[in-house]
Amino acid sequence: MYSIQKLSRSEFIPIRHLRYHVRQWGTPSPDKTPLVMVHGWMDVAASFQFVVDALHNDHWVIAPDWRGFGLTEAPHTDNFWFPDYLADLDQLLDHFVGARPIHLLGHSMGGHVATMYAGIRPARVKKLINLEGFGMPATRPTQAPTRLAKWMDELKAQTRGEIALKPYPSLEAVAQRLIKTNPRLGSDKAHWLAQHWAQVNDQGEWRILGHAAHKVVNAQLFKTDETQAIYERITAPTLCVVASSDSMSQWWKDTYTLTEFMQRIAAVPHITHAVIDDAGHMLHHDQPEILARWVEDFLAA
Repeated sequence: MYSIQKLSRSEFIPIRHLRYHVRQWGTPSPDKTPLVMVHGWMDVAASFQFVVDALHNDHWVIAPDWRGFGLTEAPHTDNFWFPDYLADLDQLLDHFVGARPIHLLGHSMGGHVATMYAGIRPARVKKLINLEGFGMPATRPTQAPTRLAKWMDELKAQTRGEIALKPYPSLEAVAQRLIKTNPRLGSDKAHWLAQHWAQVNDQGEWRILGHAAHKVVNAQLFKTDETQAIYERITAPTLCVVASSDSMSQWWKDTYTLTEFMQRIAAVPHITHAVIDDAGHMLHHDQPEILARWVEDFLAA
């Protein structure tokens, strides 16, 4: 199993009526800019362990499990709303750093949350790092009736138990599931991550630490004009990192491309681009040492 280099500390804090789990690495200090890391969909804060281990310097890293993921409490709900992530992050920063500016890093869904937050609260973000935080395909107003109907149908399906996260018979099965999703993930990392990504229940089944309601389609259309307007307000120097393997073509085919994302993210005023070779969407697992060098060089620049 993977041997960690830097121990994390777990803490539970009250955020917006939820018991939020937050993982921290490094030593807090008044002369350090906190480095806040936010994970993606169906992931957990522990996912950043490999890249934290690869950092040369003693950064104060703060990484929450989003609502309904990991060890953070899930609200009593049958679906999730994107603006809640922004509000949760806002109050998490109030709790841990007050008015101090932060470095903000996000992966995938967390990368999109981080980028949006940097445009909504520009004074709070000193430097921004987006790791494959693409957002969603553009939508048209004419899609609204169908989207809302699908949302209502999926809420009913979830009530009937038709939308669920399947259990696994063993920790080994969870690790193999992670490797199937990401063939670049080594067995040692997969087995270490599996114990943080899932938890055994009283029946001996391993359940993914994610609420099934996350699978319900978002009732809101993704509005690129609003996204662009927020991107334009970002004042932080921004590092946009993508993997050499184009995951977008696998997910969305021709409905949303890497070229379209690059055109979209170009609205960020002060942006630097990086490509990590021999990596897929989970680039912080695939090439943590290379990513760590990019992160530290960018923060030190």
